[in-house]
Amino acid sequence: MIERKSLGIAVVGAGRIGALRARLAAEYPAVNFIAVSDADPARARDLAKEVGAQFHSGDNLAAISRPEVSAVIVATSEGEHVQAVMQALERGKAVLVEKPIALTLADADRIVAEVAKRGADLRVGYSRRYKDRYLIAKEQVVQGRVGRIVGASARVFNSRSQAFAMLKRNPGATPVVDALTYYVDLLGWLLEGTRVTEVFARGQQGVLKAAGHDTDDVNWAILTYDDGTIANLGVSYALPEKYPSLGHAARVEVLGTEGVMILDDDHADQLMYSEKGVPHVYLPGHSVNMVFLQSGTPGDWALGDFWGPIANETRAWLDHLALGKPCVLATAPEARRTLEVTLAIERSAAIRKPVALPLAA
Repeated sequence: MIERKSLGIAVVGAGRIGALRARLAAEYPAVNFIAVSDADPARARDLAKEVGAQFHSGDNLAAISRPEVSAVIVATSEGEHVQAVMQALERGKAVLVEKPIALTLADADRIVAEVAKRGADLRVGYSRRYKDRYLIAKEQVVQGRVGRIVGASARVFNSRSQAFAMLKRNPGATPVVDALTYYVDLLGWLLEGTRVTEVFARGQQGVLKAAGHDTDDVNWAILTYDDGTIANLGVSYALPEKYPSLGHAARVEVLGTEGVMILDDDHADQLMYSEKGVPHVYLPGHSVNMVFLQSGTPGDWALGDFWGPIANETRAWLDHLALGKPCVLATAPEARRTLEVTLAIERSAAIRKPVALPLAA
């Protein structure tokens, strides 16, 4: 018989993704208590009213500490993950934190050590794992249909509008650390059981540097894994401001001894032009006239419900907590390894030399 648990959820951070996850949690049958917190108390209050939360505060710890709360969603900006995650772990709460787990290896190691010490249940929201095409791709790997993977590639494009927003929020949230990280994680998941041993990367600066950010417009990297597999990854968040993608425009390829997978995730086959404009998923006040439908990274609203990777991932995490079902959200050690690779890509591009992993402390 399946044991069904009731859940109390604290949502820390009432921005776009925190608001989405709060709405999804509010609709989940096993959730009977929601607390919302944000550095802006008014924003916490407004989201709490929208989702029917029983508690809201401008103090994250006040929400995390509520006795009714059994699990915490940390949806703050990237540089603010660590404090809320540690507060939740110290109080015995399960945690879902947005990617990346932290912006430095030292902070990631603090979290990994706390998780191990307490036997805690912490997951990191690398939502590409819950996009249907990548779930299905993982199934093919598990079933052995591509054989032993010997090579892979992944690249992701986005507009400079989103890069500027990311970098304004936190200069450490670069396109490599904050966006290419999804595909470092994705390839690591498809190549489960292997580890990156060397990174060789190059970058080129342009419009982001001209706007005052010491960040590359484009980065390409070659990753070598401990079983000899090689992968090529690339990112550019410097495409024109009105580029039709509302999020990731991506392509992933997997080469095996028994098969190949080509996963076209650009959404260029879903083109719409509207004189009214289409609002951007992440950027208030920003809209485009020509849009690749379904290119928004979290998913899409359709007929009153939210569909897509964030919805799938959030529901899978809640199923895991309430019903004990397994889930494939990244663990703390997996997220730490992904962070290490992205930092190695940036280091290699900066020094123009290969970088061996593990990184020196």
